[in-house]
Amino acid sequence: MPFEGQLIELFSSVPHWLSTILLSATPISELRGAIPIAIGVYGMDPVETYILAVIGNMLPVIPLLLFLDPVSTYLRRFKIGDMFFSWLFTRTHHKHSERFEKYGTFALTIFVAIPLPVTGAWTGCAAAFVFGIKFRHALLAISAGIMIAGVIVTAFTLGGISIIDLLS
Repeated sequence: MPFEGQLIELFSSVPHWLSTILLSATPISELRGAIPIAIGVYGMDPVETYILAVIGNMLPVIPLLLFLDPVSTYLRRFKIGDMFFSWLFTRTHHKHSERFEKYGTFALTIFVAIPLPVTGAWTGCAAAFVFGIKFRHALLAISAGIMIAGVIVTAFTLGGISIIDLLS
């Protein structure tokens, strides 16, 4: 229990703006989790929250786009790594290739913009890698998707808070 108390104390001592950026940069929550927490829990301004969340969500994009290929190439030298990446490529091509062939990088933007689980920037980087989308095109598509998702999540968060206020 003492460790949990220290962890809570440490987390509560982090400035809200920094928590918003860091939460947005993580692969699970991304800005889909950071925006509701920043506005609903921290009481931050929606415009400031949006900007910080977009910045945070963009932080891992460039490293992911640059290093997914060399890392996967290295890991494919091992049997388990080769099995994983073969499975990933086959599954991704099977489930999404028709959309990506039809709509190209626009499909990547929409994929990242839809604020549902497993459709954010991290997965968008993986999809760009699997489909061989060039860095510049992937970066622009994922950035646009992040900005659109930020608008959607901010609007839903503000709408949800308004409904809760009305019911209270």
